[in-house]
Amino acid sequence: MFTKILIANRGEIACRVIKTAQKMGIKTVAVYSDADKDARHVMLADEAVNIGPAPSRESYLLADKIIAACKQTGAQAVHPGYGFLSENAEFSKRVEEEGIVFIGPKHYSIGAMGDKIESKKLAGAAGVNCIPGVNAAIETAERAVEIAKGIGYPVMIKASAGGGGKGLRVAFNDKEAFEGFTSCRNEARNSFGDDRVFIEKFVEEPRHIEIQLIGDAHGNVLYLNERECSIQRRHQKVIEEAPSPFISEATRKAMGEQAVALAKAVKYQSAGTVEFVVGKDQSFYFLEMNTRLQVEHPVTECITGLDLVELMIRVAAGEKLPLTQDQVKRDGWAIECRINAEDPFRGFLPSTGRLVRFQPPTETMFASDVSKWQGVRVDTGVQDGGEIPMFYDSMIAKLIVHGKDRLEAIAKMREALNGFVIRGVSSNIPFQAALLAHPKFVAGDFNTGFIAEHYAQGFRAEDVPHDDADLLVAIAAFVHRRYRGRATAISGQLEGHEIAVGEDFVVVTLGKEGQHVTSPVVVTEFDAKSGSSSIRVGTRCYKLCSKYRLGEVRISGTCNGAPFTAQVERGSVALKNPLAIRVAHNGTQIDTLVLSQRAAELYALMPYKVPPDMSRYVLSPMPGLLVEVAVQPGQKVQAGERVAVIEAMKMENVLFAMADGVVSKVLATKGESLAVDQPIVEFAV
Repeated sequence: MFTKILIANRGEIACRVIKTAQKMGIKTVAVYSDADKDARHVMLADEAVNIGPAPSRESYLLADKIIAACKQTGAQAVHPGYGFLSENAEFSKRVEEEGIVFIGPKHYSIGAMGDKIESKKLAGAAGVNCIPGVNAAIETAERAVEIAKGIGYPVMIKASAGGGGKGLRVAFNDKEAFEGFTSCRNEARNSFGDDRVFIEKFVEEPRHIEIQLIGDAHGNVLYLNERECSIQRRHQKVIEEAPSPFISEATRKAMGEQAVALAKAVKYQSAGTVEFVVGKDQSFYFLEMNTRLQVEHPVTECITGLDLVELMIRVAAGEKLPLTQDQVKRDGWAIECRINAEDPFRGFLPSTGRLVRFQPPTETMFASDVSKWQGVRVDTGVQDGGEIPMFYDSMIAKLIVHGKDRLEAIAKMREALNGFVIRGVSSNIPFQAALLAHPKFVAGDFNTGFIAEHYAQGFRAEDVPHDDADLLVAIAAFVHRRYRGRATAISGQLEGHEIAVGEDFVVVTLGKEGQHVTSPVVVTEFDAKSGSSSIRVGTRCYKLCSKYRLGEVRISGTCNGAPFTAQVERGSVALKNPLAIRVAHNGTQIDTLVLSQRAAELYALMPYKVPPDMSRYVLSPMPGLLVEVAVQPGQKVQAGERVAVIEAMKMENVLFAMADGVVSKVLATKGESLAVDQPIVEFAV
């Protein structure tokens, strides 16, 4: 067994590998870019080596620097994690040639299966059903349009070295095929250093189901059940679960055996995943093979009780797999939500910056510890006060739950999301909460087009259903009453004029453009010691009991005897009112003012302040790097015409003109780092 390994990655996967290595008594070496010098994986490792500037092509993608770090520290093996160099056959080969063990498949397996074009050819030769398409690199956008027409729309344009949703577009017409090909090549070149692109038929209403494999150097390959990964947004997985609520036992067995046969054909060892697209009739087609550990591996660990990182390390050290196919368990139900730094209410644009507050829900399961199950686990590479840089992907954390069955797992996930506190950057937690509450998701009735179908107009606050909206009003009143209770205890009050708190309040729920909703509320039986109150909202009564301390963001306790967790903030900068109370629960968020009846009457007379008109400007919708300004002063621009391109978290975002006009000023320059809502271009009136 190794005594020291180097993790050629960053973020949560680097932290995940370090935890298993520590459990096994193996010392770890972290590598980091200038942007990651204070990152969590650097602090967790025994040693750390700086490998260059922030852009990944100047640090994490440089094999020479990784190998030099191994030699410098005496690391005997390299774990590549996922992304970066994890599926680079040349890197794997070079590592082995330098006498360092690659904790992953051999380079010839990566070469055969890691390349999407070559893997399809090999799968076809092995008799595996493949999706119709052209499995050869396409040179020009014009040729891409020709091929797409030949296959028939819709088609999927994919980077050969792609992964994680990068370098992938679906085109429904010639224009989308032309533009999608160009964007795919650019993204693939920037993210993977390989700009080859191919095209295949896009199977409509498919399910994306993958089989987890583990193989050793002695010819043994096992399949560790399947993962359901159909909940995707723009081909990026959002929620994953194991097992799938869709496939039958017979389909599971057939897919697993086919995946094993494919792996054995390339002498596969280590962890890997064969991805299938599955039709309504449970017919399945080979999609691709990921020759690495997957982002969503924790859900497989939950239902099998296996530490996949440990198995990878042991296999790389030459050990045999410790179990047989009939010993692979399938226990309970696991769900994973990817918590990303993106704003779901602004078209899921990346959100970078400092994590002012990061408080995950309480963990009861832990990465690398297979002894505790049916609980909550958080895999993350960040901490309170850490930075979410613009140079890498948007993942903040992975939230994993394990329950006895699917409904219990969904309930646990909803409660865990309620208790996940993230401030300083936006996150997709409200969107995750909405998905988990959707009746079709709960019923298991979905495919890869689920999000596109149900959120075609984007995601809005009103898309988050709440089965008891008055509960949020009651929580706001409860918190306000606690603050007023503290105020009554302030010393030095003028005799005869002490603060007295009544029972009748009005909760004003603040709406857009001054459209507020008022709710009469009565708070009785207030007891500061026990932390309980009875709150009547309209005709409904809520008995709230909580040890909530003023100033905390997370509030938990019981409501009418049932446990609940929510989030509250009073007077934050975002609220722009020192007395406002924001309440969030099950993905729904309200901003309120809790007032006396007289104060509410006076507040209703306050004029509404109209925000400034910014329609003449093209604003940066997110923090990012301005890589192109496509217009100049005096230029006539038509609606839909390209104006600027912003890059953040390895994704290109093109900004288009919303209306015809003439450019008056260009307010930002190429190469500038932009803040959210920073003006880029001004149009003449």
